[in-house]
Amino acid sequence: MSTDPNSSPIIAYLATLSGQQQQQAQALYDLIKPLLPEATEKISYQMPTFWQRHNLVHFAAFKTHLGFYPTPEAIDAFSAETAPYRTSKGTMQFAYDQPLPAELISKLVLFQLDRLG
Repeated sequence: MSTDPNSSPIIAYLATLSGQQQQQAQALYDLIKPLLPEATEKISYQMPTFWQRHNLVHFAAFKTHLGFYPTPEAIDAFSAETAPYRTSKGTMQFAYDQPLPAELISKLVLFQLDRLG
């Protein structure tokens, strides 16, 4: 993680977390960041957001899970792969005690980039 929390609003957000929340949120950030090298990092809807002409994806740490928001279109496009996870319209939940599904997250992020970027 960057040592300068002012370098990015997402880095500043991550610095406010601790324990498993911080570990999972940092892992998600580290996965998304190289997939979206031209995206702007910001806080939108009080969540870390990657923006490139549109909000592409959001995430947020909650007490019992990490929320990931790739939009309903992305979740629908990969419905068979997202089925094992708790989802709702545009949202996926990842338990802190489980590894992140890196390949699936990458597919969702790249789908969003292709669709909106």
